[in-house]
Amino acid sequence: MPEEVVGKFEITMLKVLDVDGNCDETLKPRLSDEVIKKLFELMILSRTFDDIAVKLQREGRIGTYAPGRGQEATQVASAYALNDSDWFFPAFRENAVYITKNFPLEMLYEYWGGDERGEKIPDDFNAFTVAIPVGTQIPHAVGFAWACKFKGDKRAVLVYFGDGATSRGDFHEGLNFAGVFKLPVVFLCQNNQWAISLPDKRQTASKTLAQKAIAYGFEGKQVDGNDVFSVYKAVKEALDKARSGDGPTLIECVTYRMGNHTTSDDASRYRTKEEIEEWAKRDPIDRLRKYMKRAGLWNEEYEKRITVEAMEKVQKAVEKAESVQKPEVKDLFEWTYSDVPQRLREQQEELNLSLKERE
Repeated sequence: MPEEVVGKFEITMLKVLDVDGNCDETLKPRLSDEVIKKLFELMILSRTFDDIAVKLQREGRIGTYAPGRGQEATQVASAYALNDSDWFFPAFRENAVYITKNFPLEMLYEYWGGDERGEKIPDDFNAFTVAIPVGTQIPHAVGFAWACKFKGDKRAVLVYFGDGATSRGDFHEGLNFAGVFKLPVVFLCQNNQWAISLPDKRQTASKTLAQKAIAYGFEGKQVDGNDVFSVYKAVKEALDKARSGDGPTLIECVTYRMGNHTTSDDASRYRTKEEIEEWAKRDPIDRLRKYMKRAGLWNEEYEKRITVEAMEKVQKAVEKAESVQKPEVKDLFEWTYSDVPQRLREQQEELNLSLKERE
């Protein structure tokens, strides 16, 4: 008796907009000219925010920072696909997601400046806080999605992570749980090719990361992460599916981290100049600019104006962030325990004494 085929799968890559700005109109999502311009403006604002953040870190005005240059299309387009009732769970590089959802820029700078008050999520803002440990936000998002299903809420959850997180147990446990319980969650992997200094091909023998969803019983998709149209289309369809009760989706956005992993990293030690130059040709902002120019939505005067506006917004945000009254030293010790342990009291006294000696 011949062996029975019990399962087949294939992974396709969605591409709508090529590197020269040519668009497959049969695949292009329904987006008005105003929305397309809005996506472009959000990417310009996000990159401006990012560039200034790196400079502020080099000047010692904020702490270690994780640049997002090159990943703007993935973050802006996916965030734009969210409904107001949906929630997102970020890792540590998702500043463009926050910006797209209109989170106060000054609070982002506060957070990266080491002031946790910058991560005090407003009551009407549906987001979890930044997850620094790799992959830990995945089970959090799955748990939240389970609660939504249990309560009958018609909302979806979008969780962001990088290719490095797919090598963590949190990823596999989260996807397995979501598949078993058919939860309303979309897993968005930003495959930016490098988990710090480890290339994706050293992390897995899988042809794609998207195919890992198959093992957990749901759909995996791969998209061109530098194409706003592809990302928006794939994420919107996945979110709609999640809200309708048809379960989770894993989306692998193939993109590239143009900068260092963080400002404490030196990517030139493990990446070639040729590799960076090749990916620079696929820049997401430049790609949409070419499309908009052909469609009559772009000219030099328009980009100059929105670039100036973006810089003005960012500069005001920096001023606001740096004008916030700094917390007192005692706040380091007062907000973890209801009754502060003696050992922390002793550390507080030691710190106070050290600060007095510096005066």
